[in-house]
Amino acid sequence: MAHAHARIGTENFKTEIEAGGRALIADEPESLGGKGAGFTPYELLLSALGACSSITLKMYADRKGWPLTGIDVQLHHTKTDDRSVITRTMTLTGDLSDDQRARLAEVIERTPVTRTLKEGADIATTFLS
Repeated sequence: MAHAHARIGTENFKTEIEAGGRALIADEPESLGGKGAGFTPYELLLSALGACSSITLKMYADRKGWPLTGIDVQLHHTKTDDRSVITRTMTLTGDLSDDQRARLAEVIERTPVTRTLKEGADIATTFLS
C-alpha cells in the first residue's frame, strides 16, 4: 500500500510532496504561472510508470537469471480528443535472446502501474475543514 502527502501554500504552484520518508517538489512551468521549481504532475505520473516498468523488468530478469544489464524507458504524454495517450519506448541492454525479449514485452504490459493506468482507478475524495 502506498501513501503520499502533498501540500501547497501561497507560492504558485509549488507543491511539497512527502512519500516513503522522502520529499520532492512539484510545480508548474513559468508559462503556466509556476516557477518551474519541480516536476509537473504529468512528469510525476510518467516517472511512476517508468520506474515501475524498469523495476518490474529488472526483478523478473534477475529472478530468471537473464543477462539484462540495463533498461532505458522514454515516456511521452499527449492528449488526443480528450483521451490521454502515453507512449513508452523501451531499450533493453544485455545479451538477451529473442524469446527473452518477447517475454519481457509481455511482462511490461502487466506491471502494477501499467495495469492501474490501463484499467483506471476509483478515486474517493473527502474534504476536511
